[in-house]
Amino acid sequence: MAKSKNPSILTPEQILRYSRHIIMPQVGGLGQKRLMASRVLLVGAGGLGSPTAMYLAAAGVGTIGLVDGDVVDLSNLQRQLLHDTDDVGRPKVDSARERLQALNPEVEVVGHQVMLTSDNIMGIIADYDIVVNGADNFPTRYLVNDACYFARKPLVDGSILLFEGQATVFLPGKGCYRCLYPAPPPPGAVPSCAEAGVFGALCATIGSIQATETIKLILGIGDSMAGRLLLYDALAMDFRMLRYRRDPKCPVCGDAPTITRLIDYEAFCGMPTPAAVAH
Repeated sequence: MAKSKNPSILTPEQILRYSRHIIMPQVGGLGQKRLMASRVLLVGAGGLGSPTAMYLAAAGVGTIGLVDGDVVDLSNLQRQLLHDTDDVGRPKVDSARERLQALNPEVEVVGHQVMLTSDNIMGIIADYDIVVNGADNFPTRYLVNDACYFARKPLVDGSILLFEGQATVFLPGKGCYRCLYPAPPPPGAVPSCAEAGVFGALCATIGSIQATETIKLILGIGDSMAGRLLLYDALAMDFRMLRYRRDPKCPVCGDAPTITRLIDYEAFCGMPTPAAVAH
């Protein structure tokens, strides 16, 4: 597709591609240009990252960053729709980039084939407007939360396990992940998806909610889920919305924070360092 030499003018091809957005008064041509100029970072190119990334790319988000240091495994394909059978053994960021650019060649996909750490995360998120968290472990979840708070970046958060999912949005000054979960559960108290399993279609539900909230933030429309936690039970087909407030005693975003810089998150969560994990 031909790109406009003037980013303020949509080409005929772009008008056709995004026509269903452009005709909506809440989006319009101006909103579509905002999407095309936006930069979103996804933490994880797996179960949640797959539907989120695909809907963001389809919507025309200009730059999509993908952070994932893993390679595609056959067991991923039950839910991680960014990858195909032929991709088994390839870095996830590579197969994801191909899928997203096949969907929308105009989107720039930046792969970060690394595991996020306290040493590299601030440099990575600095280039993006919004961060979407689809991490599957507690050290990364707390790391991403703290880094986004320190960098004043909106964080669109989601998590899944078995048949249940959660989603919310954390905006600077309106609470953070630690307001909901001040401390991680004891090691082993919450099984991983690899240990307990995850319903594949659940990923699409929570991932599409994350994409929706991200697009709303970019466009500045609707009511953000900041201050609200969505709980979804796929077996019961039940959605519940819980309200929460910034905790004045939160160790990160509270009135007298005790955590003012990134820490050792594996130690904080009582987990062994990555080098000590048996694969």
